[in-house]
Amino acid sequence: MSEPTSLRHPIVKAVLSEHQIQRILKAVEDRFEEQVQFLQQLVRADSLRGNEAGVQAIVSNALENRGYEVRSFAIDPARIGRDPAFSPTKFDLKNSTVVVGSKNSRREGGRSLALNAHVDVVPVGTGARWKYEPFSATREGDWLYGRGAGDMKAGLVANLFALDALAGAELDLAGPVQFQSVIEEETTGNGAAMVLAEGFRADAILISEPTGEQLVSANTGVVKFAITVQGMPAHPFEVAAGRSAIDIAIRTIEHLRRLEQEWIAERPNALPNFAEVDNPIALTIGTMSGGEWLASVPSECQLTGRIGFYPGEAASSRAAALEQFLKQAFTSDPLLKGCPEPEIEWVGVKQGGYILAPGSEAEAILKEAHTLADKSEGQLQRFVMPCYLDAAVFSLHGEMTSLVYGPIAENIHAVDERVSLPSLMRVTKAIALFAAAWSGVEARAQ
Repeated sequence: MSEPTSLRHPIVKAVLSEHQIQRILKAVEDRFEEQVQFLQQLVRADSLRGNEAGVQAIVSNALENRGYEVRSFAIDPARIGRDPAFSPTKFDLKNSTVVVGSKNSRREGGRSLALNAHVDVVPVGTGARWKYEPFSATREGDWLYGRGAGDMKAGLVANLFALDALAGAELDLAGPVQFQSVIEEETTGNGAAMVLAEGFRADAILISEPTGEQLVSANTGVVKFAITVQGMPAHPFEVAAGRSAIDIAIRTIEHLRRLEQEWIAERPNALPNFAEVDNPIALTIGTMSGGEWLASVPSECQLTGRIGFYPGEAASSRAAALEQFLKQAFTSDPLLKGCPEPEIEWVGVKQGGYILAPGSEAEAILKEAHTLADKSEGQLQRFVMPCYLDAAVFSLHGEMTSLVYGPIAENIHAVDERVSLPSLMRVTKAIALFAAAWSGVEARAQ
């Protein structure tokens, strides 16, 4: 199959002169040390769930100092259960906000662009296992360590300093631009949903997740659950009369692993994009808690986790399939027979997956910008990311062209998370060139 016409002819170079391209690239290089220092400031602002106010204040101030019109707004709990872009949650987020900075062009005509990143991070686990303190933002050679350094505060600073580079090259975008700093990506996706609910739209959105300088071609849908099982409590001297809720929970996980394999087996009939992915379903049991006393047979146990499914399916359908599967397991398995049916609650992302249709002009521009940023890196590659991404919200519910592209990072959600600084520079350059070519540029007003 031949490449679409839009991918064969240079677009960036049709919009930008060679002189302008070089000025943009140099502007990124000139301020890169400042960019790294700003990233360190963000990483040091611990932004675990419910504690994002500090980092969002830093982002808001940075945008205001650069002349953006800044809006901050909380997630509206009244939309949960009513707006299909929102996922279920009971967590109180009244002290956490989404921040959006906007700039309009001097004249109409240029295409609009949104650059998006999330500031919420996952827990660090046992800090003593880390090489450096998790929120120290320690720099070692070409790497910056810290929780959130890769996922995805590096992407946020790439977005910000890419736009700064255009100003440094004395260029203004010919179309309106939004800088979105969202929360809740790691849990519900409701930060992105709230951006849509507040009316923010753009002709294209770029989300700078740590993709290893590749472009996401598709992602899986995801549902997140809490499953509570009941046992029969008993004293140790009559232990045979009891049934351990923890044992029941472990058996439930074994059945969920069987469901995972059944869904993986659907892969050949799903989409060709997923043929190379070892486990697109990726059942993950994240937490487990149960029991009431160390010398009692436990009466209750809860496990929480997530499971993926293929794009093109409704999250509600897969959630119903999981519920039916467990109901059948508790009826047919002799080790579970007679136990109360498990209580299943949906407690986070409940969202379909998306596919980035090939051949779009946005992809063609990013592909060229990626190569111009560093000719030694080769062509921009596509890959499937078998996890939740906020791009699904913007694509499925906002009908926006959604690109996910960002720097190389290692150990995200793990011990010693870190981001590659040379990669961060390359990605910042690529985003700057992409923004300029997508929206067009004009000489900066004096």
